[in-house]
Amino acid sequence: MSNKKLYWWKSIVSMGVILGSMPMVHLVARVLKDNYDGTQLLGAGMAVGFVGLVMVVVGVFVKGQTRQTLLGLIGGMFYWTGWVDFLFMYYAHRWGTHAEIDPVTGEVLSRPEYLLLPSTFGLWAMVMLLYIFCSRNACNFLNWWQTLFLGKNKRLIAARPMTRHTSIVTFMEINTMLWTCYLLLMNLYDPQLFGRESPVTFGVAFGALLSAPYVFRKQLHLQSWGANIRMGTATVIVFWIAVEAFNRTDIIGKLIAHPSEYPWHWVVMVIELCFLAGKIVKDARAKKEKK
Repeated sequence: MSNKKLYWWKSIVSMGVILGSMPMVHLVARVLKDNYDGTQLLGAGMAVGFVGLVMVVVGVFVKGQTRQTLLGLIGGMFYWTGWVDFLFMYYAHRWGTHAEIDPVTGEVLSRPEYLLLPSTFGLWAMVMLLYIFCSRNACNFLNWWQTLFLGKNKRLIAARPMTRHTSIVTFMEINTMLWTCYLLLMNLYDPQLFGRESPVTFGVAFGALLSAPYVFRKQLHLQSWGANIRMGTATVIVFWIAVEAFNRTDIIGKLIAHPSEYPWHWVVMVIELCFLAGKIVKDARAKKEKK
């Protein structure tokens, strides 16, 4: 990285902004869910989503990257809550979609609206197709896919970035990250694909846990408030994958209590730790060679 200075205070404040914004939006959603149902809930969701959309559009016209980023971030959260979460909830209840229930304890494992989310995979792939083949960008995730699919033709095929509006960029980042993570987790939890206690599910969660500090390390080098907040969003969401999966599966407690029953989970853990160690050694050598 060209910038060797670490912006700890700025990164911590950025994380605080994100971690403060998310509960605020969830609180609004909870109040509406507790007080409305049926078409009233649909109307409330449409209103929340519209407020988010207005915030994002206003962010296109205001001056200052930080304000544009905040409007895109908070507006994106309201948009997801109102026009994605609430709409799925309304139609799931309207057409009688059942929650996933634990057959032993009777506990609700997944709410109906989340069970419908995997059906949006085709739409998600369509959006990813646009970003991978038609946009030059600074996203590490998309750059990796572009390198994989486009190879040496990457700069020729994805030659130019889209028109950049920081508010829209932030809005798309928060929504595509949430969408991707929900799709990933719901497909991992599906017993017909992997299941909650699958080594694959554990591997993704443990990998996210190891990846979050790496993303945060990149965030520490970002001097601009806007860029720091946007990278902080990625840090929080990647870490949230691990927290959500471990909390939902309780696999850590099971590994400690009954280690012999989960041999493949230990194998996955060792492989990922070895990969991390190799990555650290490789980066250290590259840094030493530059000096």
